[in-house]
Amino acid sequence: MFIVLDKIFLILAAVEFIIGMFGNVFIGLVNCSEWIKNQKISLADFILTCLAISRITQLLVLLFESFMLGLPSYLYGTYKLAKPISLLWRMTNHLTAWFATCLSVFYLLKIAHFSHSLFLWLKWRMNRVVLVILVFSLLFLIFDFLLLETLNDFFLNICKIDKSNLTLYLDERKTLHVQTLILLSLTYFVPIVLSLTSLLLLFLSLVRHTRNLRLNLMGSRDSSIQAHKRAMKMMMSFLFLFIVHCFFTQLTNWTLFIFWKNRFTKFVMLAVYTFPSGHSFILILGNNKLRQTALKVLWHLKSSLRRENSLALRSRLSRAFSKIIT
Repeated sequence: MFIVLDKIFLILAAVEFIIGMFGNVFIGLVNCSEWIKNQKISLADFILTCLAISRITQLLVLLFESFMLGLPSYLYGTYKLAKPISLLWRMTNHLTAWFATCLSVFYLLKIAHFSHSLFLWLKWRMNRVVLVILVFSLLFLIFDFLLLETLNDFFLNICKIDKSNLTLYLDERKTLHVQTLILLSLTYFVPIVLSLTSLLLLFLSLVRHTRNLRLNLMGSRDSSIQAHKRAMKMMMSFLFLFIVHCFFTQLTNWTLFIFWKNRFTKFVMLAVYTFPSGHSFILILGNNKLRQTALKVLWHLKSSLRRENSLALRSRLSRAFSKIIT
C-alpha cells in the first residue's frame, strides 16, 4: 500500500511540475528575448522575469524534495540531505513570495486610482518603492538564513549525540526548535500581508472604477467595463491561489516537522505546487504581450499538426493508389 501511495504522490508531483515549468519557462523566454532584442526592459517585465526564474528554481527544488520524500525517513533525515534541502526550500519560497509581493505592489500603484496623498506619493515613486521592497527582502533572507543555521545545528547535534541521551536532548531542544519555526513563519507573514493588502486595494479600486463606468455609459457591454471585469477575475484568482499557497507552505513546514514519520503528510506538499504552476497561466492570460505570443505559438503548433496530418494522409492515399494500380 505504501509503495502505491509513493507512486501516486510522485506521479502527481511530476504532472504539476511539468505544468508549472511550461508556463514559467514561457514567461522567461518571451521576456528575455524581448530584453535582448530591444536592449531594455520595463519594470513589470523585469519583475515577471525574476518571478518566473525563482519559480522555475522552486519547482525544481519541490520536485527533488518530492523524490526525496519517497526515500526512507532515516535517509531523508540525514544532515547532508536536510541542510541543503531546507536552505533551498526556504530560499526559493522566500524569493517567490517577495517577487509576487513586488508584482502586487507594482500593479496596485500602476492601475489603482486613489486620491489619498500617501498613495499618490508612492505612485510617483513607484520604481523606488519596488527597489526598497527588494532590499528589505534581502535583509529578511539573511535573517532567515541565520535562523535556518540554528535548525541545521540542531539536526547536526542530533546526528552526533549519543542515542542514550537522545530523548533528553530532544525534550530540551524541542522548545527552541518550535520557536525558530514560529520566527520563520512570521518572516514569511510580512510579504503575505503586503500582497493581500495590495490585491484587496486593487480589487476595490477596480470595482469602484467599473461601477463609475457603468453609471456613465449606462450599459455593461462596453469594452472597458469587460476589461475591468476580466482584471477583477484575475485578481481574485491570484488572491485565491496565493492564500492557498501560503497556507499549505506553512502547513507543510509544520506537518513535516511534527508528523514526519507519517507517509500521508507528503500529500499536503502537492498543494504548494498550485501557486507557481497555476499563477503563471493567469499572468499569461492577463498580459497582452504574453497572451498574443502564446496564441501565435498555439497557432503555429496547430498549423504544423495540420500540415503533418495532410502529408500523412497524402502518403497513405498514394500508397493505397499504388497498391490498386499494381
